[in-house]
Amino acid sequence: MSLSTADTIAISAFLGSWIVYNFVVHRYARKGTGLSGAMNVQRAVWMRAMLTRDLRMIDTAIMAGLQQGTAFFASACIFAIGGCFALLGSAERISAIATDLPFSGGLDKALVELKLFGLVVIFCYAFFKFGWSYRLFNYCSILIGAVPMREDAAADPAGAERAVERTIVINQIAGRHFNSGLRAIFFAVAYLGWLIGPYVLIASTAFVVAILVNRQFRSPAIRILQE
Repeated sequence: MSLSTADTIAISAFLGSWIVYNFVVHRYARKGTGLSGAMNVQRAVWMRAMLTRDLRMIDTAIMAGLQQGTAFFASACIFAIGGCFALLGSAERISAIATDLPFSGGLDKALVELKLFGLVVIFCYAFFKFGWSYRLFNYCSILIGAVPMREDAAADPAGAERAVERTIVINQIAGRHFNSGLRAIFFAVAYLGWLIGPYVLIASTAFVVAILVNRQFRSPAIRILQE
């Protein structure tokens, strides 16, 4: 088994697009722009509003919802990894099917196994991102409990501000890792194009990146948050 020039170019374009997109999103998020950056601002607004509330059942309910969503995607990644390993046992059949498809260029069993193993790596990456995000949201729940109540905050505003800042930062980091895991799933969809052929991988990668860029910087959601 050996990768053709087209395969090498396609997988390099796929990885390069993923890395560059992550870099751009994180850079804009630090500036508070883009959908992720705008939500980071709203996370800070949420934590500061929490400081003024006497009862914080709303905040704990929101945190529980964030944890449940993160746990769902982490579980989905585990199932996806198991499905990929199951497909490894059918690599020869997949190779025979792919040979009949246009733009496939023919696939041998070893190349199919390599491509499926790459898909396993992507889902493993996503699982670790979701797992760490879940743990950080759990820590954020503890930090919310450590934020002083309104009367105590009035007596020690500096201490209350430090507690809120810690909670904001952990919440934002948890959200960043969740977004990275979700982004990995989107790119895994693009990666499926490689099972058909290198040119399909390039096209699917460009398609997914275009969708993500539009949602991140030009979607109705970002316009509403900017207003």
